[in-house]
Amino acid sequence: MGKRDELIARYADDLTNKCKMTPDMGLLTKVTIGCGPSIYDNDASTVAASDKDELERIKTNFLIKKLGLKDGPALMEGINAAIETYGKSERSKFRAVFYYMLVKHFGREAAYK
Repeated sequence: MGKRDELIARYADDLTNKCKMTPDMGLLTKVTIGCGPSIYDNDASTVAASDKDELERIKTNFLIKKLGLKDGPALMEGINAAIETYGKSERSKFRAVFYYMLVKHFGREAAYK
């Protein structure tokens, strides 16, 4: 099993146990690949949910640019819903898991076909 496969298994475990979701492994794999090399960097592989600048970057670079969503209050509501689902007290929110939840929340699975 390669490093990426190990990480995907770890992300699936987080989705199942921490987020109480049944992961779509095909979509999770595509989202993970879409994160690129950041998944291998300790700092970049997680989302700092308490950092407003980071949340703005996710909104701009992921939701608007990658998923093609229109800017508006619904985007930050989706981000906050993902934070709630992952658990505010959970310090390590994996970027791939967070992005996966956003893709599902906004119904944008087609961005990864």
